[in-house]
Amino acid sequence: MTETTERQVKRRRVFYIPGYDPIHPRRYRELYRKESADQARVSGYEIALKPKTTGGAYGWHVTANIDGQGVDADVDVLVWSDIVRNSMSQSIPATYGQLVRTAWEYIATGALFRLMRLRKGPVIAALYPVGMLLLQLAVAVGIGALLGQAAAFGATLIDLPVWIGTVVGLGVGAVSAVQCLQFFTSKDGKLFAYYLMHDYAYSARWKGANPPELEVRMAEFGDRIAAAFDDGYDEVLVVGHSSGAHLAVSILSDLIRDGRVPEQGAKLSFLSLGQVVPMVSFLRDAWRLRADLAYLSTREELTWVDVTAPGDGCAFALCDPVGVTGVAPEGQKWPLVMSAAFTQSLSAERWSELRWRFFRLHFQYLCAFDRPKDYDYFQITAGPLTLGDRYEGRPPSRSRKVTAASRYRSVAP
Repeated sequence: MTETTERQVKRRRVFYIPGYDPIHPRRYRELYRKESADQARVSGYEIALKPKTTGGAYGWHVTANIDGQGVDADVDVLVWSDIVRNSMSQSIPATYGQLVRTAWEYIATGALFRLMRLRKGPVIAALYPVGMLLLQLAVAVGIGALLGQAAAFGATLIDLPVWIGTVVGLGVGAVSAVQCLQFFTSKDGKLFAYYLMHDYAYSARWKGANPPELEVRMAEFGDRIAAAFDDGYDEVLVVGHSSGAHLAVSILSDLIRDGRVPEQGAKLSFLSLGQVVPMVSFLRDAWRLRADLAYLSTREELTWVDVTAPGDGCAFALCDPVGVTGVAPEGQKWPLVMSAAFTQSLSAERWSELRWRFFRLHFQYLCAFDRPKDYDYFQITAGPLTLGDRYEGRPPSRSRKVTAASRYRSVAP
């Protein structure tokens, strides 16, 4: 790991990059408020939220007293939920078109089978919307066929010509099938089939490259992070959750390449949580991400810690995103891959409550643990140690995967 000069962090700037999430960022503030209070009660420290004191679109201010040290943290959510919502505004037929294109991209290139060698959980999560949408279509067609036949039969009972009965039956069947599919879309808040389909289709459509509008937004995020180095903070901490992790890799790579991370002043830290990097980096045109992974993994300008947990079925748990992508260079330093160890950090009772709530578990990294070990999101974001100091000398997880599995390893178009 890089050498760190241990010093108390008194002021920290935190930039949180969400995953593919269409929900208003206020949910992250309320989640932080509730879960930090719960963790403080368990771990015996003080933490409180106040209104945002810095510029930017959305965030909050944190005051904490941990290990007898007072810390102030300004948290910003780097919002791209509008881009997510726009990508999800698809009709039912368009969504089924996405299904075909996405399945083809992952299957025809062999990416799906290579991903399964890493972790089956996130691949099953990727296959779930395909299976669920096909099941919904089969149910809708079946119901439409039954009601259509019933309508055609009813027409014959009142002595209508056969051709009229056929037309009536086809019309009733088609309308019934469409209404059935519309019913399923109305319940997607619980089924998540359309949501997940849009998620995977977003990367597959561009074959792993970033869409132009996302590149523009990432550049804006980089400007905001760079500006924080001029504001007298002791640490600038970037947190990338889920899909936000691979956005952060590219944003931070650009900042360092452009010389926008000063040698003196605030420490730059990067915490990736529940990452799904291989879902993108294994695609044929993800050369930009692969180049950034290779570049960032050797840099002295930052500390990069990657936290996942085998209990999170939606993440590539303990998979070194640089190594498994096949772009690990000589002298690789980062990331430090470690486990949040859900089954150990949560009591048996709490684990029993959460273990089948897959989407909730994917956010557990941002939540309280009732039997915390060495991972505590709130001490990382509001405690007196930098990320580098906190994990100085800690070995990577013994269960980490580093063997290259991707077919595509090019770092240039």
